[in-house]
Amino acid sequence: MKIEQTSLKDCYVIHDTVFEDDRGYFFESFNTKKFQELTGANTQFVQDNQSSSTRGVLRGLHMQTGANAQSKLVRVLEGSVLDVAVDLRKYSPTFGNYFAIELTQQNHKQLYIPRGFAHGFVVLSDKAVFFYKCDNFYNKESEIGIMYDDPDLNINWQLLKDELILSEKDQKNFYLADILHRL
Repeated sequence: MKIEQTSLKDCYVIHDTVFEDDRGYFFESFNTKKFQELTGANTQFVQDNQSSSTRGVLRGLHMQTGANAQSKLVRVLEGSVLDVAVDLRKYSPTFGNYFAIELTQQNHKQLYIPRGFAHGFVVLSDKAVFFYKCDNFYNKESEIGIMYDDPDLNINWQLLKDELILSEKDQKNFYLADILHRL
């Protein structure tokens, strides 16, 4: 396992050591001790989530606030996604910046997203299976959503707007400027 610091403070790309032979591959996808030694994050994951989506599905940008904030460790089991993390910690030197990375079943990369970040992804392949660990339980009342096309963030989702498929809920997300008081 190798850790790569992203352009966002405390947000890391994790490169797993993959062992391949004629039978397939093997890798250790998570090890608490190694993770804590390499990141310095004392994160205890309590919930695993998985979703399956088709090309163009954009999920996000989501986050939970206050005592229900969540750190996440995300990866792709099948297909390819563009994964996006946005630093919304008011006193962070990278506040309002985003980091995007393509996560695929082939590259086995993972992204660690600390508490105080919004998160979302768009499916680039025909289908994707997305898996993530959370260090806090979901709490609907603490969830807020940021619009994927927020002009203050200016995220390049790599697909045309008419290719994107959003849930009804995500079509009603807020612009960052309108919810800064809730962060």
